[in-house]
Amino acid sequence: MTGMTATFSLDRLTPDQLRCLATQLIERVESLDKTALHYKTVNQKLTHELAVLKRHRFSKRAESFSPLQACLLDELVDADLAGIEAELEALKPTPSAPQPRQKPKRTALPAELPRTLVHHEPEDTQCTCGYALKRIGEDVSEKLDYTPGVFNVERHIRGKWVCDQCETLIQAPVPAQVIDKGIPTTGLLAQVMISKFADHLPLYRQEQIFGRAGYAIPQSTLSEWVGVCGVRLQPLVDALREVVLGHAVVHADETPVPMLTPGKKKTHRAYVWAYCTTAFADINAVVYAFCPSRAGEHVRAFLGDWKGQLVCDDFSAYKASFAQGVIEVGCMAHARRKFFDLFTTDKSPLSEQALHYIQLLYEVEREARDLPPPSSVGNCVRKRRPRSWTRFTPG
Repeated sequence: MTGMTATFSLDRLTPDQLRCLATQLIERVESLDKTALHYKTVNQKLTHELAVLKRHRFSKRAESFSPLQACLLDELVDADLAGIEAELEALKPTPSAPQPRQKPKRTALPAELPRTLVHHEPEDTQCTCGYALKRIGEDVSEKLDYTPGVFNVERHIRGKWVCDQCETLIQAPVPAQVIDKGIPTTGLLAQVMISKFADHLPLYRQEQIFGRAGYAIPQSTLSEWVGVCGVRLQPLVDALREVVLGHAVVHADETPVPMLTPGKKKTHRAYVWAYCTTAFADINAVVYAFCPSRAGEHVRAFLGDWKGQLVCDDFSAYKASFAQGVIEVGCMAHARRKFFDLFTTDKSPLSEQALHYIQLLYEVEREARDLPPPSSVGNCVRKRRPRSWTRFTPG
């Protein structure tokens, strides 16, 4: 009945009324289509965000903060304090009056550890006055050395030689040490530093490993060694920074790390910035800069007057450097990540095509890595270029 009534009603409408009704219906359909498209877009956006959040939530980043992680933060604090103390000690002025020296109360190294004798004697036992020198005694100091699984002690013996005629006393100089008057050899310090920073072995675990080897070195002592080594290695870090900034193209990125706030039992987010040369540079070099925040001033402080091409993501901290003459080069890995997230969420054909193109770029990069001049690289790009890249010109 309703359809017949509607048909009857339409039959009685004039042509102008029919055109007006058709126009209204078209406008309503277009409005409903726009509303449906809006809700569909919002639904896709929320679905994508939910998928990304699920991956972040259930990945390793969701691990809760443990007491062992707090222990790692304590190691950093102890190392920093030792480094600051070493720097302050180096800046102290020479005292006008000599102070009485106190004998250090250091525990002797275990007698059961194997000993290696290292003798230090003068090259010439002839006095400048012409008489022969006579050995009257020696100074002995012990250094703790370590090879994986085994401790041994280097027993340094410095003989004392005196001339009976002119009473001149001669003795071999003390060998240079990373830590003055310390017990660790350079080999032991290298073991601690490499285990901590290259093998990511915390100091409390190293303490346990050393204990099983026969001599437990306290974690606080290891932290002091790490701090002093950091001060001693600073000139090498400065030289490495000059090497990195000597290249026209530099990669930069940052990653968050928890830092214990001094005086509080809470952590806040600090950052480690990495600056490295490209895969095509004549030297592979990387410098890590620890900074308390993610502010752009840290980037500007590291780059200084450098005006090359910086490969980085779209983080705002780099923008001020671009305004000062640094050339921005976008990071393809960060761009690819967005397409990958989109493809993982809803298998978008557009994102799949973008991932395929980026994969071709990576293949070009792998092939060009061993090629010499840019002309060969350009030929490699032209060979790999899809037909749809009609406007792409290899640089």
